[in-house]
Amino acid sequence: MPSVRDIPSITDKKLHSLEKKANLIRQDVLKMLREAGSGHSAGPLGLADIFTSLYFHVLKHDPKKPGWSDRDRLLLSCGHVVPIRYAAMAHAGYFPKKDLMTLRKLGSKLQGHPEVTQMKSLENTSGPLGDGGPQSCGMAYVAKADKLPWHTYCVLSEGDLEAGITWEAAMFAGKNNLHNLTWIIDRNNIQIDGYTEDIMPLEPLADKFAAFNWTVIEIDGHNIMQFVDACRYAQTIWENPVVIIAHTVPGKGVDFMEFEPGWHGKPPGSDELRDALRELRTLGGTIESESE
Repeated sequence: MPSVRDIPSITDKKLHSLEKKANLIRQDVLKMLREAGSGHSAGPLGLADIFTSLYFHVLKHDPKKPGWSDRDRLLLSCGHVVPIRYAAMAHAGYFPKKDLMTLRKLGSKLQGHPEVTQMKSLENTSGPLGDGGPQSCGMAYVAKADKLPWHTYCVLSEGDLEAGITWEAAMFAGKNNLHNLTWIIDRNNIQIDGYTEDIMPLEPLADKFAAFNWTVIEIDGHNIMQFVDACRYAQTIWENPVVIIAHTVPGKGVDFMEFEPGWHGKPPGSDELRDALRELRTLGGTIESESE
């Protein structure tokens, strides 16, 4: 049996640091989208706590050596939310923060969907929903077969779960007991056409994964402590793959965006950016405005 890689527990000081970092990353995402004039707002804001936790606490990685062979693999299946990944990577030191303002511009390495040909520190190219899950299974299968020390994570959306190939991959992972694989589902209940349970209901989601021989953990996707504890627990499971169903609020932190499907695929305007940044910087008006 391979050894457990210990993901440290979070101290109160570290938790505060991560929460502050997630807030700053949300602000950068909104600035990026406004500068680009296109892109998705709701999903990236909802995933800020998770990507902050991954890049600043959970993942085994080195921004100075992005090709390090023993790094954990992080795949993004729902490529349209990539602004949150770019922002987290910039804060982690993969590239200068000023490059974030080149999002979606001609010749930029920060494409609207992640492309490994443009940025070698990404693990996969994603566009059509459903591709990332199977890719992550392949990586985890190789690592298990060759007894390699890294863990594979994949972030998926509900749209990915409407693609049949995702469930084929889930069946493959369960059959092969890929204990070195963790899927993170962004369960925010919206998609481009409206609310998921009106368009293509997914419940009972936990039961479906359990039936495919997965260990299921459900969490509040904005509770960093819960997310890190779930990742720590996943490291101790040897019998099967793990799926973390993270219940998130689309547009988290900006009241006029939260739970509004209309914000799934559009950027803020100038006035909306001003109002959104004011709300994030003051935590909804509970504190005085502060800068980084």
